[in-house]
Amino acid sequence: MKQYANLLKNKKIFPRMSRKGNRLDNSPMENFFGLLKQEMYYGTIYTSFEEIKQAIDRYIYYYNHKRIKSKLGCSPVTYRKRLAA
Repeated sequence: MKQYANLLKNKKIFPRMSRKGNRLDNSPMENFFGLLKQEMYYGTIYTSFEEIKQAIDRYIYYYNHKRIKSKLGCSPVTYRKRLAA
């Protein structure tokens, strides 16, 4: 674990964790990855790394531009555009 921590430090990567190592402060990303797996991964067989990478790229575009978030009433990109206007 110490080697891994040093590697991150040398590359100026700082993990987001609370002092106890809880992942609660990273719940938005945990939620996103849960949705990603549920909506595009489970039940699908990918035959190559490139295929799954393209599927993830398409999902991220869909999530940001098309998927309506009930809390916002629209997609995240549409919401940000409305705020900027």
